[in-house]
Amino acid sequence: MDVRRRLPPQKPTFLNPPPPPKPSAASTRASDALPLPMWLTNIIFVVLFFAAATHLMRVWRDKIRSSSPLHIVSLSDMAAIVSLVSSVIYLIGFSGVGFIQSDITEDEEQQHPNPQFVSSCPQSLDPPPPHPDLSVSASDDEDLVQSVLNGSLPSYALESTLGDCRRAAGVRREALRRITGRSLDGLPIDGFDYASILGQCCELPVGFVQIPVGIAGPLVLDGVEYYVPMATTEGCLVASTNRGFKAISVSGGAESVILRDGMTRAPAVRFGSAKKAAQLKFFLEDPANFDMLAVVFNRSSRFARLQSIQCALAGKNLYMRFTCSTGDAMGMNMVSKGVQNVLDFLQNDFPDMDVISISGNFCSDKKPAAVNWIEGRGKSVVCEAVIKEDVVRKVLKASVPALVELNMLKNLAGSAVAGALGGFNAHASNIVSAVFIATGQDPAQNVESSHCITMMEAVNEGKDLHISVTMPSIEVGTVGGGTQLASQAACLNLLGVKGASLVSPGDNSRLLSTIVAGSVLAGELSLMSALAAGQLVNSHMKYNRSSKDMSKSY
Repeated sequence: MDVRRRLPPQKPTFLNPPPPPKPSAASTRASDALPLPMWLTNIIFVVLFFAAATHLMRVWRDKIRSSSPLHIVSLSDMAAIVSLVSSVIYLIGFSGVGFIQSDITEDEEQQHPNPQFVSSCPQSLDPPPPHPDLSVSASDDEDLVQSVLNGSLPSYALESTLGDCRRAAGVRREALRRITGRSLDGLPIDGFDYASILGQCCELPVGFVQIPVGIAGPLVLDGVEYYVPMATTEGCLVASTNRGFKAISVSGGAESVILRDGMTRAPAVRFGSAKKAAQLKFFLEDPANFDMLAVVFNRSSRFARLQSIQCALAGKNLYMRFTCSTGDAMGMNMVSKGVQNVLDFLQNDFPDMDVISISGNFCSDKKPAAVNWIEGRGKSVVCEAVIKEDVVRKVLKASVPALVELNMLKNLAGSAVAGALGGFNAHASNIVSAVFIATGQDPAQNVESSHCITMMEAVNEGKDLHISVTMPSIEVGTVGGGTQLASQAACLNLLGVKGASLVSPGDNSRLLSTIVAGSVLAGELSLMSALAAGQLVNSHMKYNRSSKDMSKSY
């Protein structure tokens, strides 16, 4: 926003919105090679196939009855054989290729970004070649900078114009420096593959931010050990979570259960009257109509499967919350496509329906909302562990009664006094954010993904501690978006959940959600123990603050 305000009024800003993407050659279909429309060609060859097959069957039947040689064929028989073979080749060739191509196109969100975005910059698994330290790599880039400054070359078009994403970032960075009069020397630009983010992760790049990644572990979860990457700038967070992992590990590990798995999208539509809106509500919630709506919805992807539709009415406005499975993708794009299919379908029977927005906030995405806390969104997970008494005392430096009392007064009663919504925990968002950033998740979805209630009670005659975290809306994926970047993919690979599951679609993303919950369990256990023992301030002074006496600086 500061960049826009500093622009001279007579010059157009270089941060202009890009024009609509042009159709690319990647959208070519197998049917484009046909001289006639595909529907007409299909009819011709289907009729040809059955006509030829019927003729040959009749001829061969007559020959068998009359004991005539089968290898002697007439001109009409030869024509029928050629027609049969050609129709079979067509039906298998063009129709088969068209079916496979459409299936791939429907699920492109599970694979790669749109080619129209990446065609302008070469993509390679190898790191980009090193560049000089200067943001502008060559003297002739001066003309490009001037073109950006005077508005003749939009900044967003640099990548497609130059065909070099690193060079485009350098030109854009230099133009920004001259417009604002401020230096970006502390923001690194070299050592990053800018082609990998084109069209899928970040627009108008001028550099990248370095965030350290720490490793905590092992987390023993459901009998398997995991070393969890955490990207954070907060001191003590990784160390504290690591202490929680140790306490869980020596106590026998944690166990998890996935209660639900479904991403949501809720469009908002408006009618001329509340009665009309209620009619659509009744239609959508009628079980007799669900199968029909599911067929329409599921056309968006072979991974999308409609699970439920929940409606809410506000006067003549209707909010429809669609829930569907999304495989190993987080699935926002997938569910949005399915919802659009249903809206188009409903428009035929409800022509007076006015679609206000594909998202009406009843979803609810990237906002604290009771509907996510109650109904769930993404993965709903519960994770638990029993911590032995001696582990609580020796590793956590606390006692079971003190932890149980603290949890009741802080996480439950204290959060209730504050009017918390989904915040009945000590610091779940701390761990969720760190794991999200390390593994390429959408950091903004930390809002609802951190909904968590932490429970503690004494078990085994009051000697041991039972701790659990219930998280109804963990929104994660292992394909698409930031998960495809090299650093984030490496962190997913460390956890054994990189990419789509080859065994069962959705297994990798579900496993990642349980790892997130298990990490939150460890973080809650360790922080609550530090609070109960009065260690919080000392630990943060040791790991999160400089020991320098600042009073001597004045």
